[in-house]
Amino acid sequence: MRNNLFILSGPSGSGKNTVYNGVAALIPEIEQTVSATTRAPREGETDGVDYYFLSVKEFEKRIRDDAFVEFVKYGDNYYGTLRSEIRRLNEAGKIVVLIIEVRGALNVKRVFPEAESIFILPPSIDVLRERILGRGQNTVEETEKRLRIAEQEMLEKEKYDHRVINDKLEDCVNEVADIIRKGVCKE
Repeated sequence: MRNNLFILSGPSGSGKNTVYNGVAALIPEIEQTVSATTRAPREGETDGVDYYFLSVKEFEKRIRDDAFVEFVKYGDNYYGTLRSEIRRLNEAGKIVVLIIEVRGALNVKRVFPEAESIFILPPSIDVLRERILGRGQNTVEETEKRLRIAEQEMLEKEKYDHRVINDKLEDCVNEVADIIRKGVCKE
């Protein structure tokens, strides 16, 4: 049976989205699920494209309705993957990639054990700190909190099918693309 469900995960600042964008340039059949969140849209983000932006009340209603394959509360906001997103992409014949945080990824593996999970690691915690600070979106306190969370998340890496260090972006992208190609071809 063809596997078409992959999980790309890792701590904040590991480069998950950048790696995905590189892989998407190599494998045009892949498509990322659009996650739902209760956080406010950032400048330039579009509802239904970047995220489905939901109120807390609507998100919690969908939790009760079992509409999510996974969801977490990260900081003050909910994030989750709607079952309907996976179904929509499967029906379109896409290779489905979920770019999600660690707790959510482990939940997806429980629901879809056939999904291949890929953990993106930073070369070091110092590089991770530089990447997070370089975004210019977080205060020093928020950065330190994210780093504490990242250290805890990295303890979960052995639960993933694959672990890839994002030191040289091109090498990381090629390694992840190879994992997806081989996973799709598995019988």
